Amino acid sequence: MKSILIVGAGGFIGGFIAAEALKRGFDTYVCVRESTSRRYLKDERLHFVVLDYDDPLSMSGSLAEAAPGGKPWDYVIYNLGATKCANFADFNRINFGYLRSFVGLLKELRLVPERFLYMSSLSALGPGDEKDYTPMTEAMVPHPNTRYGLSKIKAESYLEMQTDFPWIIFRPTGVYGPHERDYLMMVKSIDAGFDFGVGYKRQMLTFIYVEDLVTAMFQALEAPGTVHKKYIISENRAYTQSEFRTLVSKALGKRFCIPVKLPLWMAYIASVVAEKYGVLTLKASTLNRDKFKIMKQRNWNCSTEAARRDFGFDPQFSLERGIAETVKAYIAEKKHNKKK
Repeated sequence: MKSILIVGAGGFIGGFIAAEALKRGFDTYVCVRESTSRRYLKDERLHFVVLDYDDPLSMSGSLAEAAPGGKPWDYVIYNLGATKCANFADFNRINFGYLRSFVGLLKELRLVPERFLYMSSLSALGPGDEKDYTPMTEAMVPHPNTRYGLSKIKAESYLEMQTDFPWIIFRPTGVYGPHERDYLMMVKSIDAGFDFGVGYKRQMLTFIYVEDLVTAMFQALEAPGTVHKKYIISENRAYTQSEFRTLVSKALGKRFCIPVKLPLWMAYIASVVAEKYGVLTLKASTLNRDKFKIMKQRNWNCSTEAARRDFGFDPQFSLERGIAETVKAYIAEKKHNKKK
């Protein structure tokens, strides 16, 4: 039985990774903080590794104690990261600093795995071609324009310097599915009869359903020739916001939904106000200046040719199918909450 360590297992994607690892017969270890919710980590076969990422000495002891038979895990999936922060400096501390500490400890403890898959983001590349809408590729020179994207490209650059370390980098586009919170806000808005968008210029959006992303992870870990390579992960087509709205409305059984387009200047003011409020309350706001730049970006179209070529990536969930599954979970949770 091969072993796998999932770092950042407590979140939306982490729960799906853990479930897939068990399904594939892995001896599965999941890294969580003491305060991390274990809502999606209920299986008794999971081995929990509690880490304090701000305390390298404590983390070193925890990793050494948890290592199966004192030997390295066969695979490590590093899914830890922050997508929004009240203090933008935390992006660098969490998305770059924690990774650097963790990789350094694996080397120091002689626990370097056979493969190490790092979950980056398409935002690491920055804005794409907004004139001809040319798909983004792995060959594109990164020029991230958000603090989140900068922290991700900094982490990628650190890994690239580790020539003796078996890294693989994934750059997924927008990940959605049951339990995800950001796209859920859009679903709730459409359920209420309104679909809010930003800007008037055509915007092309890309998505990846969480199960397709997780399948791709294991394909890349087990395929030859993927070490020291980067892969964009997405469904194989782009959608307009109108298409997204239509699919969500259909899944919800809604006959009417009013599209509301906000001018960029108005969205920017709202993002600044929300960000300042988040700083005052010490709570990360979903809407902030980083998020505004992401919403402002018009072209998220991207190519997955490298992933198809190297490990047979072939997403099974179209946006229509994935939205149907996501909405089904949303409706079930809404009914459950009403009964409480």
